[in-house]
Amino acid sequence: MRLPVMAKMLASPGEHEKEMSFEDRLGLMVESEWLARRNNRIKRLLKKAAFPVDASIENIDYEHQKGIEKKTIQKLAGGSYIEQNLNLIITGMTGSGKTYLASAFGNAACRNNYTVKYLRITELLLEMQTAKFENQFAKYIKQIQKVNLLILDDIGLKTYDLEESRDLLEILETRYNRASHIIVGQIPHEKWYELFADPTIADAIMDRIIHNSYVFNIEAKHSMREVKTRLKEES
Repeated sequence: MRLPVMAKMLASPGEHEKEMSFEDRLGLMVESEWLARRNNRIKRLLKKAAFPVDASIENIDYEHQKGIEKKTIQKLAGGSYIEQNLNLIITGMTGSGKTYLASAFGNAACRNNYTVKYLRITELLLEMQTAKFENQFAKYIKQIQKVNLLILDDIGLKTYDLEESRDLLEILETRYNRASHIIVGQIPHEKWYELFADPTIADAIMDRIIHNSYVFNIEAKHSMREVKTRLKEES
């Protein structure tokens, strides 16, 4: 029946377990098996998500970052925005903690049993080009469509030509009102329109991103890498 934890507990019970009634012992074994399966699933989800940093909601530094409220962060960390197919937009200068915050939300989503995938937009576009070359584009789109939360980092490091713009629209269109995104970039989202080659495509992309999103514009007086290094030295 593939119940390894229960089988182990049954074969080698601890001293306290031997003193328990059959019903209590059975209940403990069932609970232990369930917890083990849950933890293993979370580990798989975290591995597949491929976050660039080990981040968590509990370790967000609110003291050195402006533009994020603890109450709002904790509320969203429960996954309500994913249930509603809403998006998060996170902007800020280099080192402000954007990627950490996005990864923390992703980590929380995995722990709430949602599937998550982290990609830099350059990686996404490369994967799409590879899928086209291998005649696997339709399959790739279906796979991306199934992901509950897609994190796209580093939007705006470059402008996007016509094909790239169409590819990004394809992703957003196929997932629109079906799944959620976290989109991360240095430049304010009001300027994202200028990134795309065709104004019509730009309108379509922005329409699928902006109007159903929570927006966080992080302001940090010092680079979060600098802050963490200093705190580590002081500890």
